[in-house]
Amino acid sequence: MDNTTYVALSLARAMQRDLDVTANNIANANTAGFKAERIIFSSYLHPDEGQQVGQGTNFVVDEGSYLDRTQGALTRTDNPLDIAVKGDAFLSYRTPEGQIAYGRDGQLALDRDGYLVTLSGAKVLDEGGGDIVIPPGAGKILIGTDGTISSEETVVLGRIGLFDVPDVQSYIRLGNSMLVPPPGQGSLAEPTETAEIAQGQIEMSNVSPVAEVTRLMMIQKAYDQATKLMSTEDDLRKDMLSRLGRAAIG
Repeated sequence: MDNTTYVALSLARAMQRDLDVTANNIANANTAGFKAERIIFSSYLHPDEGQQVGQGTNFVVDEGSYLDRTQGALTRTDNPLDIAVKGDAFLSYRTPEGQIAYGRDGQLALDRDGYLVTLSGAKVLDEGGGDIVIPPGAGKILIGTDGTISSEETVVLGRIGLFDVPDVQSYIRLGNSMLVPPPGQGSLAEPTETAEIAQGQIEMSNVSPVAEVTRLMMIQKAYDQATKLMSTEDDLRKDMLSRLGRAAIG
């Protein structure tokens, strides 16, 4: 294949990756605490033989992705166990499989043993990494802006942890709006006081469905152009070989 085909192929592969990420963003547009993922592309200049310095062929390179940490809209539920994080911080969870994960899903409930859990069954952790248990008959639950949980009798029952996760961009999506460190990598998460908790509210996804659908259409158009370019180049090559064959026979 010549450089034209390679350029088109690099664009098609990049658009396929962007298509998958955008489709996942759209699928989670109504997932509480979900943060959109964005792809980073760059151009790689390959110097062609005989070209002057600075000239060559540009290929599209997928540099990876990053987490869009923009605050999502807050929605009031009036459920006393629902919480929304206001500011740049994360909640910490222990998944049913025992993994420590981070995220901003604040749709919470109590399991049959009184543990504070997400709707997917992950336990919400305090600032020390411990489970939070609400005893039977605790009455009306109050959750302060600092995450302190108390009963209507003002008895402190625990404190929901808020964490700064500086290395979150390297984390892997686990599902249910949760993120975990890559295998073999420890977490740099530390408790933080820079964010607040709002009781009776949840943070919605920061995905804009209209913007993502528009992006999806643009990606599809670019992908179609790349595949068309490859097809056209292939047709030109076949035509050239056909002409050469006829010339040789004649």
